[in-house]
Amino acid sequence: MAPLIPRADITGLVLAGGLGRRMGGIDKGLAPLAGRPLVAHVLERLGPQVGPLLINANRSPEAYAGFGLPVVADHTPDYAGPLAGLEAGLAACATPWLAWVPCDAPGFPADLVARLAAWVVAHDRPIAFAGAGDQRHPVFGLMRRDCLNSLSAYLQSGGRRMQGWLLDQGAVVCPFAPAPDGSDPFANLNTPDDLQAYPLA
Repeated sequence: MAPLIPRADITGLVLAGGLGRRMGGIDKGLAPLAGRPLVAHVLERLGPQVGPLLINANRSPEAYAGFGLPVVADHTPDYAGPLAGLEAGLAACATPWLAWVPCDAPGFPADLVARLAAWVVAHDRPIAFAGAGDQRHPVFGLMRRDCLNSLSAYLQSGGRRMQGWLLDQGAVVCPFAPAPDGSDPFANLNTPDDLQAYPLA
């Protein structure tokens, strides 16, 4: 069966614009995991699920450009959080839809975007984001590009609450089961110890 939203209509965005405070202040996306930058693992996971790819980064633009992809910095200043990264991604997006994931979660589901796409179509909503068990994960989602103006207005008014804004726009939460080993498929790596302990398949 053909996908409900073609891959070519979805741009993938990796959010790597944070300060990485718990990673010792280093650029988290460039932190090494199994000999490669963390963001490389995330791009490898996301690439087959979408059409074009973008990276949102506010530091080390040359390093991120080395992946051969467009790098977009926040338009909203002062490290305003993941919504600012989404705004930058939507502004650069040339497809009807934008899917986003953070740079620090290399094990998200291989069918993430397809599941989110099915959910927005089934519920006729402009946005879907992931949930697993009792946890919501708004840093994994899919959104129509035409949400940009509303998001920019929210950020300009001082708004920063990602989940609150998404829900206000009519977002629906798409449920995901735990990983086969019972772990959270959306677990993120926040510290050097997390990187050391992470079991790559």
